[in-house]
Amino acid sequence: QVQLVESGGGLVQAGGSLRLSCTASGRTFTYYSVGWFRQAPGKERELVAAIAWNDRFTYYADSVKGRFTISRDNAKNTVYLRMASLSLEDTAVYYCAADPSDIASTSAYYTESYYDYWGQGTQVTVSS
Repeated sequence: QVQLVESGGGLVQAGGSLRLSCTASGRTFTYYSVGWFRQAPGKERELVAAIAWNDRFTYYADSVKGRFTISRDNAKNTVYLRMASLSLEDTAVYYCAADPSDIASTSAYYTESYYDYWGQGTQVTVSS
């Protein structure tokens, strides 16, 4: 079992930045693919970024491309999501999710069902 805990959310003004962290415990995280999802009020959960276990593959949704950066430090069992130039539309609960398979070998990583493990989420609120 892998337990995931997100942190780093909060209230930020439009144009500002935040860095979210997803820290794993319970099992080595090194070979897990990780995705960051978000869910805004009244909307479906969507994948915003994902990273393969070895950093050789990353994915960004068009809405965040050029503003968000996903990275990982396997020694710390942590995956980060750096968010810059935040807008009101980025307000959501952000979740990290992990799976022991390699996202570079499948297109299924877009879907929630691909990931076996989920964190509880962290709220990001962008104000004007």
